[in-house]
Amino acid sequence: MVKERARILVVGGGYVGMYTALRLQRSLKRELKEGTAEITVVTPDPYMTYQPFLPEAAAGNISPRHVVVPLRRVLPDCRIVIGEATAVDHAARTATVATLATTEKGLPPEHLAYDELVLAPGSIARTLPVPGLADHGIGFKTVEEAIGLRNHVVEQMDIASSTRDPEIRDAALTFVFVGGGFAGVEALGELEDMARYAARYYHNVRPEDMKWILVEASDRILPEVGADLGRYTVSELRRRNIDVRLNTRLESCLNRVAVLSDGARFPTRTVVWTAGVKPHPVLAATDLPLDARGRLRCTPQLTVEGTTHAWAAGDAAAVPDVTASEPGATTAPNAQHAVRQAKVLADNITRSLRGEPLQSYSHKYAGSVASLGFHKGVAHVYGRKLKGYPAWFMHRTYHLSRIPTFNRKARVLAEWTLAGLFKREIVSLGSLEHPRAEFELAAGGKPSGGSDNPKTGPRDDPKGSS
Repeated sequence: MVKERARILVVGGGYVGMYTALRLQRSLKRELKEGTAEITVVTPDPYMTYQPFLPEAAAGNISPRHVVVPLRRVLPDCRIVIGEATAVDHAARTATVATLATTEKGLPPEHLAYDELVLAPGSIARTLPVPGLADHGIGFKTVEEAIGLRNHVVEQMDIASSTRDPEIRDAALTFVFVGGGFAGVEALGELEDMARYAARYYHNVRPEDMKWILVEASDRILPEVGADLGRYTVSELRRRNIDVRLNTRLESCLNRVAVLSDGARFPTRTVVWTAGVKPHPVLAATDLPLDARGRLRCTPQLTVEGTTHAWAAGDAAAVPDVTASEPGATTAPNAQHAVRQAKVLADNITRSLRGEPLQSYSHKYAGSVASLGFHKGVAHVYGRKLKGYPAWFMHRTYHLSRIPTFNRKARVLAEWTLAGLFKREIVSLGSLEHPRAEFELAAGGKPSGGSDNPKTGPRDDPKGSS
């Protein structure tokens, strides 16, 4: 039984935030019903995105709405606040939150009081001061970006098909991906696979007309799967005529021209940036201790070091890896650890409220799996290395078992089954990004949003173009 009323504030609705709130909702069911405990989740989106399925969503293998989990449905006993935490004063036990209402009205942010704080805001894209990147780059971290990128790729094929100008065709059919981690390699592999399939429906666009370029600053890609499988992945991609450039950086993408550090220049309308992530900026606006990389310094019990009533896990936390042989090692910022850390974190909050001893987080890294397109993949799990179809099948099986809720599992499985029976959909719904453009034009106004669609003019927004 909780000794006194406990207000638990969870900042973030990603892996850690959702799973922590879900487990607390179950373990504190009686306290929540009696009103001696309350759980508030502050998140910028009303859903949790299962990011390992973003490449398949971008390729059209899975409907985008099936890779997100609605928080209000799975957390009925929690208060969901859609907004952005901008600062935390843990000494005063308050968090500053800009909600949709305060932003709409131009009001000052709200101050939420709490007794127990869970900081799990996740990470944001780590960008570099590359000229033109802010104007022309496309990220790949959200479901909206995945949808936008799919629409954009198909639109580029439409542009190339509708012109005989070699410069326009070449730029439209050149796709540059920066970053050789999971996000970049999987997104490139799935989209190249989709575009090659779609080309059969274009009378004047062939797969060999397209240039797919992967730019990686280090000497290897997919370091999580090991050096051997990393080299195999490079060979597999190059066998598909994908230009993999190691030890190379993007130096500029001004004027829709990608300039690389090796001197190569590629006119292109597509630059996808997946070169790493960094901690959420709200961490710097707290009075909690951070490490050299800007993450919260944590204990093995997932408390914030040197404080009480503050907890953290996931990308935002530097959690000691008690299974590692080298001293000072921390757990990798991935979903495998985040989901397990959330379980321990929620249980430790419950134990703390009930005056019970805390447990330490301990999990030995099991390995990694990556998809390289339909029936292609690599996997390094528990010391075993798999390639091709077995690795692809393991990738799908593992992530199907990990996506939250039976509802989502059933829907994803149904879509995969139907995809095996019918042909791929290759329709671009670019107008989704600017749904009012058609009406504004009909009403005699000037469309507020850009697009590559001739009805709405050239696209200018960085999220929808490159």
